[in-house]
Amino acid sequence: MGFSWQEYWSGLSPGPGIEPVSPALIATQENTMKDTDIKKLLYTHLLCIFSIILSVFIPSFFLENFSILETHLTWLYICSVSATAVNLVLYLVVKPNVSSKRSSLSYKVTRFLKCCIYFLTSCFFFHVIFVLYGAPLIELVLETFSLAVILSTFTTVPCLCLLGPNFKAWLRIFSRNGRKKHRACEENGTEAQHSETSSVTHHKRVTSVWENSLQITTISSFVGIWLGAFPIPLDWGRPWQEWPISCTLGATFGYVAGLVISPLWIYWNRKKLTYKNN
Repeated sequence: MGFSWQEYWSGLSPGPGIEPVSPALIATQENTMKDTDIKKLLYTHLLCIFSIILSVFIPSFFLENFSILETHLTWLYICSVSATAVNLVLYLVVKPNVSSKRSSLSYKVTRFLKCCIYFLTSCFFFHVIFVLYGAPLIELVLETFSLAVILSTFTTVPCLCLLGPNFKAWLRIFSRNGRKKHRACEENGTEAQHSETSSVTHHKRVTSVWENSLQITTISSFVGIWLGAFPIPLDWGRPWQEWPISCTLGATFGYVAGLVISPLWIYWNRKKLTYKNN
């Protein structure tokens, strides 16, 4: 027969055969699990950074005259494939979101096809956004679409690896509306008592350090590509100012910066962050 820990610690007995568990012990176990996840997150991000570094140097041993500037599109797709493969392998090994349900082969195939559709949709969506913001409509179409591919690699692929083709989960993490809905659910339930500080309430829309990291790396990639567009109209005459080299480099540096910053920021604020399962 179950009982409420609040009732027990207010003076009621938990019942025969049930030993009480101290809230301090529960908090210690949660902190230990959180520290373990942060370590896994750090190692995963270091491997992702290493894969991007390898995409710069390894192809030069197999391709003549290979460089980021002179053969930019070649490097871009090598970097995209490398980052995607590493993300897939790492998330399959680490398994941050373990499902208790056994899925059939048909379900896995359907899920994979949905992920492919999501990725292609993301590429076309970013391509349209770039054109609306001033990218050439007819000329340099391949270059513009390639920029959309690399941005989708840094933002959409991690979302698909962690959350799958679940648009509601994406909205829960990235939209303010998702945060408001989650907060409203807490106010109607027993979790309302934990929303004492704004910093804690802000992070209740995420359920793990992995989702927190996903927010940071995605935002940093967008900030990086935005900053990378600033040098393009300047009359410096540098080869890296050609479209879309500076934007690609900006997105790459932003993504790498997010990979470095997110585990450090989460570790620094680990005592303030609370994660609730859906």
